[in-house]
Amino acid sequence: MGNILKPDICVIGGGAAGLSAAAGAAAFGVSVVLVEQGKMGGDCLNYGCVPSKALIAAARQAQAMRQAGEFGLVAAEPFIDGERLQARIRSVIEGIAPHDSIERFLGLGVEVIQGSARFVDDRTVAAGDHLIRARRFVIATGSSPAIPPIAGLAETPYLTNESLFEVMPVPRHLVVVGGGPFGLEMAQAHCRLGARVTVVERASALSKEDPELKAVVLDAVRSEGTVLHEGTVIRSVERDDGGVRLHCEHQSGRFDIEGSELLLATGRVANYGALDLGAAGIRHDAERIHVGADLRTSNRRVYVIGDAAGGLQFTHAASYHARLVLQQILFRLPSREVRAIVPRVTFTDPEIAQVGPTEDEARASFDAIELVRWDLSGNDRARTDGLGRGMVKIVVGRGGRILGAGIAGAGAGEMINLWSFATANRLTLKNFRDYVAPYPTLSEIGKQAAISYYSPMARNRFVRSAIRLLRCFG
Repeated sequence: MGNILKPDICVIGGGAAGLSAAAGAAAFGVSVVLVEQGKMGGDCLNYGCVPSKALIAAARQAQAMRQAGEFGLVAAEPFIDGERLQARIRSVIEGIAPHDSIERFLGLGVEVIQGSARFVDDRTVAAGDHLIRARRFVIATGSSPAIPPIAGLAETPYLTNESLFEVMPVPRHLVVVGGGPFGLEMAQAHCRLGARVTVVERASALSKEDPELKAVVLDAVRSEGTVLHEGTVIRSVERDDGGVRLHCEHQSGRFDIEGSELLLATGRVANYGALDLGAAGIRHDAERIHVGADLRTSNRRVYVIGDAAGGLQFTHAASYHARLVLQQILFRLPSREVRAIVPRVTFTDPEIAQVGPTEDEARASFDAIELVRWDLSGNDRARTDGLGRGMVKIVVGRGGRILGAGIAGAGAGEMINLWSFATANRLTLKNFRDYVAPYPTLSEIGKQAAISYYSPMARNRFVRSAIRLLRCFG
């Protein structure tokens, strides 16, 4: 280990967070060393967002064929070609991979080391044959699937997001453990591609979402054939005739579920066990690295971003974290993570998206709020496209300020962008009332909701003025 490198920044991890940090720093001409032991692009490109959305897109086309009759066309049951589907998923990954490649980052001026990293002391990292003594370190090591402590699981074959997309043809009966975003996305997609699907959730599905909005999504998923068991505990699992058997318990009693494949979608855990954080004086425990709102650790040289920081585990949050940290390192500008401005989307059909607090969260945090709801069926574009299911729900504070917004419906992930902008910039519904929306678009629903908020106020002002005039003329 005689080769000593002294860059301005050492980034550990070549996933979404690490690549954003490395590319951003290199663009300002500072020296950067990037250490990655696995595939460049990390989980998002290789096992997460990209392949899952490619699978969802295929499932959406399959469902469109079944529903063609609603548009005056001849409906047909799709034939699923597993090999071609898998090839398309691979081609999508391969099309994006050059943007995240070693070659691209070398071209940006980043020195890339392929290997594992560990701290030697509070200012030195060992990686391969190198000792890296950087001015600042950025830990961006991502996360891995959380494996629940279920009896018999160690002896039973199971899938996670890291192996799911290698399974072709489509499973005969996919059993999904976990009713969160990834679990429900994959459940609906596989159901649309012809599999029987059963989801088992210990608590309630989409537990972080507004109950009124998630009901729209869960009703749709169930109506397409997915069986969803909420409030259900898995006592044990076992291999069974080439498949799996789950022994479950619900408030109504015990029952078994038999499936061909088992998918674990029970959350994620941060990757940092191999870093030897203790050697660097970085406070941590079995569950997380301790970081402040500025994403800095107890070692002032070291920051943590992306999934490794815990909390918000989204690719767009990773990019946001990278920007906050670079502001501090490069420009010495104070920056703090504000989670309320980071949106989240579950890419089921219909989608569900949220930015800022839900109704229940807002009631617990603010003295006075108002709610504005607008049903998607009141939108002309939704009617032309057969997308009547869904609604927008806006949480409004004093003076009409937009505290948060949730959308359940087709295109919710696109429509939430405008509300994310509004939340981050502390806009009011007056700003939505006054802008011009193109017709017919789904995004008009935001303007329609804003007008509905001010219309009663306008009527009340008119009534009050009329009463005053009547009193004046006696």
